[in-house]
Amino acid sequence: MSSMTVAKTYRPAIASMSLGRAWVHEIHHKLQQASDAGFQGVEIFYEDLEYAAQKYGDASETNLIRAAADIRKACDSLDLSIIGLQPFLFYEGLTDTSEHEAKIEKLKVWFKIVRALGTDLIQIPSNFMPAGQGVTGDVDHIVRDMVEVADLGLQESPPVRFAYENLAWGTYVNKWEDLWDIVRRVDRSNFGCCLDAYNIAGRVWGDPTTTSGTVGPTADSDLEKSLSNLVKTIDVAKVFYLQASDGERLESPLVEGHPFHVDGQPARMSWSRNARLFLYEQDKGGYLPVVEVLRVFIKELGFEGWVSMELFSRTMSDADSSVPRDHAQRGAAAWRRLSQELNL
Repeated sequence: MSSMTVAKTYRPAIASMSLGRAWVHEIHHKLQQASDAGFQGVEIFYEDLEYAAQKYGDASETNLIRAAADIRKACDSLDLSIIGLQPFLFYEGLTDTSEHEAKIEKLKVWFKIVRALGTDLIQIPSNFMPAGQGVTGDVDHIVRDMVEVADLGLQESPPVRFAYENLAWGTYVNKWEDLWDIVRRVDRSNFGCCLDAYNIAGRVWGDPTTTSGTVGPTADSDLEKSLSNLVKTIDVAKVFYLQASDGERLESPLVEGHPFHVDGQPARMSWSRNARLFLYEQDKGGYLPVVEVLRVFIKELGFEGWVSMELFSRTMSDADSSVPRDHAQRGAAAWRRLSQELNL
């Protein structure tokens, strides 16, 4: 299949986990399906690397780097760019200095991995460790942590960039306003953000614990105000890429007793892990105003660059070999329709 035709400044990508969980579907098969569907780039998940490294015996540093080189070679042969590696989890705000130092040592391995992958971008999602259990929301502390990784990245050749992301279930950083305050205060050329339509709409507008699936009667006005402020506030040069997905309207609130409920896990996280959808899949229950969020990102904020179809879903645990192709084709259809609707 030929590559999708898009404007030069917009490039469609898909997250490798969107094609099936790493421990169920092999990465090279997933990459082939992404290429066949017409995607131009992929996000690589660390779990995919761990899975791929097993063919060398274990997920040691040496084998992770070998696996990364294999994946880069495969992507090169398929004309797929690797836009970044994610997720560098549970980093910012750690109160135990030994745990913090362990994360820094792990990051140094990630620098070697991204070099082997041929990319320069690491995504850091906001910390969702339980409040009071080894993590702080002190903004000065978080900024210091992020300055440290940014400065280490600047010492690499070529420099490594970081895309910080506000998860809708982040313990302290769960809204774009929290995210932007930190990005602004870090003030490093290689430290920016990933704006995720799902995480913004799923926090400001959506709520899986309610019967309406929304935060309430003010959901529309809340989102409109939030997006209006976003356009006035965020420097688009600090937006390194976008992520796009929808969420499934659940038949009943995601509270104790719901099949997706996990004790101690935020409801929005359980929702995200089980019930994300690609754009325009209202027939499958999609209902979040994510296309409007993306329209604001692209048309009003003026973003240009990678737009990644990132999805997590219970469907990815299906071991059927058709799953990667199905997800790739669904993601490609979502991109084509978004391109047409926004005239990209």
